[in-house]
Amino acid sequence: MTLANTARRLNASRIPRLILVTDEIRLSDPLAAIRRLPRGSAVLLRHYGSPERLKLARIMARLTRIRRLYLLVAADWRLAARLGADGVHLPEGLARHAVLAPALGWRRRANALLTVACHSPPALARARALGADAAVLSPVFPTQSHSGAKAIGPLRFAQWSRRARMPVIALGGITGATARRLPPGTAAGLAAIGALA
Repeated sequence: MTLANTARRLNASRIPRLILVTDEIRLSDPLAAIRRLPRGSAVLLRHYGSPERLKLARIMARLTRIRRLYLLVAADWRLAARLGADGVHLPEGLARHAVLAPALGWRRRANALLTVACHSPPALARARALGADAAVLSPVFPTQSHSGAKAIGPLRFAQWSRRARMPVIALGGITGATARRLPPGTAAGLAAIGALA
């Protein structure tokens, strides 16, 4: 069973059930992967250090509109606004700072999605306090993008997710097989880099 098939079984409301996370090292050209995403999925544009980020973002914005996918822009609400993106994603460190008023203001005015990266229960509480639509909790399983980082594991993911009182998206080592190890009803969505490439 593919990751997309597993994601279809999740109960999610406003948030996408499946998110492709871009990465300039592990997924330098995400366009082919975007073309394979099922309708209603999302693309989370990271590519933080890429000199071609703006050019890639414009192409992605056009492609996601054509394919009826959501586009979330990481760490840059101004770029999200410029592209007419569906939302903004805040890395955990950025979510800790009090300089979020402009990003949160744009989000309200545009009725855009807000997701926040989380790696712990306090980070989940912060995401909820910010009014995020969803938290992206990682790394759930061992992953190349955080090699050496201790994985949360499916049982702790379930505990933290239930206590979060908000939708939680699983990221980190997520494949069709590992996603099925998550206890039912604990993940509102699945996010991946390599498994969707």
